[in-house]
Amino acid sequence: MEEAGKFATGELAALNQSGDREGCHWQDGKVTTPRGWHAAYQQFCEGGWLSLALPERIGGQGLPKLLAMAVNEMWLSANMAFVMFHALSQGGCEILLHAANAAQQARYLPALASGQWSLAMALTEPNAGSDLAPTTTKAFPLGDGLYRIKGQKLFITYGEHDLTENILHLVLARTPDAAPGSRGMSLYIVPKYRIKPDGTLGDENDLRCMSIEHKLGLHGSPTCSISYGDQDNCIGELIGNEGQGLSLMFILMNEARLSTGLQGVATGEMAYQRALSYASERMQGNHWQDNKRRVALIEHPDVARMLLSMRSRVLGLRSLAYLISARIDLANHCTDQNEQHTLLANVALLTPIFKAFATEQGHEMSSTAIQIFGGMGFIEETGVAQLMRDSRVTTIYEGTTGIQAKDLLFRKILSDRGMALRQLLDEVNACADRLLSSTALRFPAQQLMACSEQLQQVIDELLTDENAVQLRCYAGAVPLLDALGYLLTGWQLAELASSLQLAEYETTYQQNIVALAQFYTAHHLVKVPALLQTVATAETGLADYRFNT
Repeated sequence: MEEAGKFATGELAALNQSGDREGCHWQDGKVTTPRGWHAAYQQFCEGGWLSLALPERIGGQGLPKLLAMAVNEMWLSANMAFVMFHALSQGGCEILLHAANAAQQARYLPALASGQWSLAMALTEPNAGSDLAPTTTKAFPLGDGLYRIKGQKLFITYGEHDLTENILHLVLARTPDAAPGSRGMSLYIVPKYRIKPDGTLGDENDLRCMSIEHKLGLHGSPTCSISYGDQDNCIGELIGNEGQGLSLMFILMNEARLSTGLQGVATGEMAYQRALSYASERMQGNHWQDNKRRVALIEHPDVARMLLSMRSRVLGLRSLAYLISARIDLANHCTDQNEQHTLLANVALLTPIFKAFATEQGHEMSSTAIQIFGGMGFIEETGVAQLMRDSRVTTIYEGTTGIQAKDLLFRKILSDRGMALRQLLDEVNACADRLLSSTALRFPAQQLMACSEQLQQVIDELLTDENAVQLRCYAGAVPLLDALGYLLTGWQLAELASSLQLAEYETTYQQNIVALAQFYTAHHLVKVPALLQTVATAETGLADYRFNT
C-alpha cells in the first residue's frame, strides 16, 4: 500500500494534468500516448502492479482482490486516464483462464500478466451502442480454430497505443450461419501482430485504427475506432465455443463494472482532497456568528456541509467496494457450494448497484468540488474541472445507469423472487440492531431499519403482481437503484462505526466516523423513502404524455 501510494503520487499524479492537456495523437493508423506515459507504463510493469491479483502460475502475485481494489483506487485517483488498461487486462486474463485451452493460455497469459502485451475489448459497433444483439462483425471459419474476421468496432479503450509491443483484441463476432441475436455471438482473440509458433511476433494483422475520439475528458486514454479485415486477411482465434461470446465477455465486463464503480470512489476522494485543501486556505467572508472575524471557507456551515457530504459518501462507497472484492475472494476460495452460491449471488446483486451509484455520486462530488472552489473551480488550471470532465463518461460506459438498474431489478431481484436482496437486508438490519443501544448511533440505526423495511415492502409489492407493474418496473428501476445505493452506503458507514465501538477506544478518528454516520443519515439516508415513493408511482403520467418535435 505504501509503495503503491508513492507510485501514484510521484509518477501518475504528476502526469495527470499534462496528459489531459496534450492528449493522444493519431496518424496513419498509429496512436501516440502523451509524454511520460511510456516511461510510467514501464515502471508500472516492472513494479508488478499489473499482475497483483492474477494467479502465480501465469506470472501474477496471487494476492487478494481486496488488496488490489485498495491499490487500484489510488491509481485511479492519481491518473484515471492512464490506468484504464488495467481492468481490461485483468478481466481478459480471467476470460482466458476460464475458457481458453492450454495452448492459448500458454501463448497469451504470461505476456498479458507481465504487461508485455495489453488487451482491448471490441464490442460496440457503429450501428449499435449498448445493445449488442445487432452485431454484424463476421467470423469466417478457416479450420484449426482460426477465423477470418471482418467488421468495424468503436469506443475501444486502448485499442491502439504505443505502450506495449502487441495488443490483443477480444472481438465479438458471428459466423455466417450463426443464430440471430446474442445466442449467435462468439468471442475471438485478434492480435495486432500475429504470433509465431515460438512466441515471437510476426507480421502485422489486417486491422487498422481508423481514428481516435475527441472526447470531453480522459484525453490521455485513446478511445479507438478499429476496422478489421479491410484486406480480407484479419485472422482471429476462437476462445471457448461458438455461441459463448457474450457470456464469456461478461466475465470481463463484470471486472470492468467494478473498476468503473471504483472510478467513482476515486473521483470523489480526489475531489474531496482538493476541495478540503482549498477551503482550508482560502479566506472568504466573515464567521457566521462573529461578523467581524474573517475566516477560511471551511468555517462556513454550507461549505462544511458540502465537504462532509463528499467525505461521508466516499468512505461509505469505498467500504462497499472493499466488501464486494472481499466476497469475491471468499467465493473463489470457498469449499462449501451453498456458501459459494450465496456469496456469488450477493456479489451479482451488489455489482450493478455499485457501478451505477458510485459513478453517479463520483460525478456529483466532482461538481460539488467546483462549487466549493467557486469561480476558480471553473478554471482548468486548478484541476477540479478535469475531474468533472473525466468522470462524466463513467456513468455511461460498461452499461449506463439505466442499464445497470434494469439488470438489478429484473435479473438480480425479480428473477430470484428477492431472495438475495432479503439476505442483504438481513445484514443491514443486524448491523442496525447492534447499534440501537448506542446513544450516538441510535438515529442512524433507526433510519436504516425503517428504510430497509420500506424497501422490502416495495419489492414485495412488485413481486406480488409482476404483470401489472411492468411499466412501473422499467420507469422506477433507477430510483430503486438509487434508494439501494443510499441505503447500502449508510449501512457501511454504520458498520465502520460499529467496529470502532467494539474496539472500545476513543480517538478522533472514531469520533469522526460516528459524526459522518450521523451526518449521512440526516442528509442522504433520508432520501430513501422519497425515492421508494417514486418507485411505487413511477408510471404516473409516463404512458399519457405525448412527445412533440
